[in-house]
Amino acid sequence: MTKYKLEYIWLDGYTPVPNLRGKTQIKEFDAFPTLEQLPLWGFDGSSTKQAEGHSSDCVLKPVAVYPDPVRTNGVLVMCEVMMPDGVTPHSSNMRATILDDDGAWFGFEQEYFFYKDGRPLGFPAQGYPAPQGEYYTGVGYKNVGDVARTIVEEHLDQCLAAGINHEGINAEVAKGQWEFQIFGKGSKKAADEIWLARYLLLRLTEKYGIDIEFHCKPLGDTDWNGSGMHCNFSTKYMREVGGKDYFEALMGAFEKNLEDHIAVYGPDNHLRLTGKHETAPWNKFSYGVADRGASIRVPHSFVNNGYKGYLEDRRPNSQGDPYQIASQVLKTISEVPTGAEGSVSAAA
Repeated sequence: MTKYKLEYIWLDGYTPVPNLRGKTQIKEFDAFPTLEQLPLWGFDGSSTKQAEGHSSDCVLKPVAVYPDPVRTNGVLVMCEVMMPDGVTPHSSNMRATILDDDGAWFGFEQEYFFYKDGRPLGFPAQGYPAPQGEYYTGVGYKNVGDVARTIVEEHLDQCLAAGINHEGINAEVAKGQWEFQIFGKGSKKAADEIWLARYLLLRLTEKYGIDIEFHCKPLGDTDWNGSGMHCNFSTKYMREVGGKDYFEALMGAFEKNLEDHIAVYGPDNHLRLTGKHETAPWNKFSYGVADRGASIRVPHSFVNNGYKGYLEDRRPNSQGDPYQIASQVLKTISEVPTGAEGSVSAAA
């Protein structure tokens, strides 16, 4: 028997953006534990805005398990928060009620800023560094400094070692801003891995004395880019059948549901979606081939393949909840008639 360090990870009840929480218990197993072997556990919901002090018990239900890349015999346990009966989802539990579809593929592009001493990493104590231009995919000390690349490379290695489907990294347009990409089949799996990748990044930067700023426009109304979490998506029907008529009907559905999408695409998005800095205005829907200033960017490959493949919704922001984002995308897609192979069903 081996003693394993189980890190139970969940989302708290803070709004509009939940925080990641985690605590460890030690359990003995013959081998690396399966999801079915992991017990329910509890926590004090009154300390996480998920319960009152006079009845503070909440339950953690394991829903995904990954090796912990930095702990000997460590296990990362992604959890849903349940009521004390262990069966009823807590009101803050967005994962339990989202639409899911194993045939739906999602790729999330998570942008963020490194922050040190209350400002983006590499910013001077007063004023601003050189304007945007050379930072995007930049190389060299003047562009990325002396520690950011060390962190993103270490984070990449940790994600891969954990079995998270991390697909790449790059320095972004603003000084101190970076991005990583996560791909998953099924909305729950893709969203689980975004949250776990965020967790690993936050935990990693503790030792560097650096914070991660996920706010979509931390520098306000200035000539510095905000941070998004572009959502690349496709269904089996989009990949295998598609067609121009279906695509145009799909874009019509996205336009009709604009407000429902913006409502779950992350807080303060009006500060970021201004029509500037590679964004479309938050209150106007648009799409275009290779257009980074549109709500939805249509890849050349999609058009050249007979309107089949994936699309990129550029509106979700860096603080968005991937569970709700993916669910809303699937909800809108489900409104457009297709054959049986393109159907989407709700999963609790």
